[in-house]
Amino acid sequence: MKNRILKNIEWMILICVFVLIGIGCTALYSATLNSGGDELIKQLIWLAFSIPIMIIIIFIDYEAIAKISPILYFGMIISLICVLFTNPINGATSWFNIGPASIQPSEFAKIVVVITIAYIITKIQKNGKKEISNPMKLFWVLIVLVLPIFFIIMQPDYGTAASFIIATILMLFVAELDKKYIIIAIIISAILIPVIYLNVLPSHAKTRIDVYLNPEIDPRGTGYNIIQSKLAIGSGQLFGSGFTRGNQTQLGFLYPKTTDFIFSVIGEEFGFIVSSGVIVLYIILITRGVYIAKTAKDNLGSYIAIGITGIFLFHMIENIGMTMGLLPITGVPLPFVSYGGSSLLTNLVLIGLLLNISGRRKRVVFK
Repeated sequence: MKNRILKNIEWMILICVFVLIGIGCTALYSATLNSGGDELIKQLIWLAFSIPIMIIIIFIDYEAIAKISPILYFGMIISLICVLFTNPINGATSWFNIGPASIQPSEFAKIVVVITIAYIITKIQKNGKKEISNPMKLFWVLIVLVLPIFFIIMQPDYGTAASFIIATILMLFVAELDKKYIIIAIIISAILIPVIYLNVLPSHAKTRIDVYLNPEIDPRGTGYNIIQSKLAIGSGQLFGSGFTRGNQTQLGFLYPKTTDFIFSVIGEEFGFIVSSGVIVLYIILITRGVYIAKTAKDNLGSYIAIGITGIFLFHMIENIGMTMGLLPITGVPLPFVSYGGSSLLTNLVLIGLLLNISGRRKRVVFK
């Protein structure tokens, strides 16, 4: 069984992931050169801890994991409630501090939500794929989605909440949800977005949107980070200013340069060619994830794979888009590149699940 899994695994995904990790650690070294480099050491420790877990996940049948997903989901909800009572860090109650480590439960929630929703959809579709379009049955899927989103928004962490929505939309699309629901959702969103902006969003969230539309309205305040990011990426030009030689990076103008704006460090010091290479690596990872979803041995594997792919797709577009000023700043990390132990562990577990599904499929291309 193990030999068959290893034979069928999408090795290109692993290659892309470890190249991205290497680029991230290189950028992290440069970004922390003048501050002791503690983040890089912690990242390497998390990497050493995460790789064995990823390997274990590859060889545990994903169907067995899915069967215990309701229990995992309940534990996840408890953790998301408890974290709201912790001391805020940078204005957000998103972390448990356990000794020297900070654990972010909303990151691990990505794994649980994707598996749980995929599991529920397959249970609903036991009597046919069209069952997912039954309003009452679809309602339960949305409840499973909305509950963790509510607690994550309370932290607040809008970026992570948005990644859940994108993953679920893709899973429902692959599950052949009736298109009328998609049209209705688009219409409702078009109506609710201005209402939410005017009456629901807190002032700091509105400010982020306003600054995204026009950073120059507050160049020394809320618009400062995005202006510095765009300057860094632009100054890198084709080949970059050189490793550890980026002015915005080394002189401390970029913040936070190890997490949200790590792509800006890459753009400044390594230039357009390497930055484009990073994007190409993500595109390969995402397209191979879609391929795994198409060739999975069952619907459960397809839904989990497309949900994971949706999370990576959202994080790539949002993080790189916000560093270029194309999207609002949400604090979403760049997978495998940004500093963050919980994020790195979560992403490698998600990769482990993708490889798990690919290893158990039959190599037949969908027609």
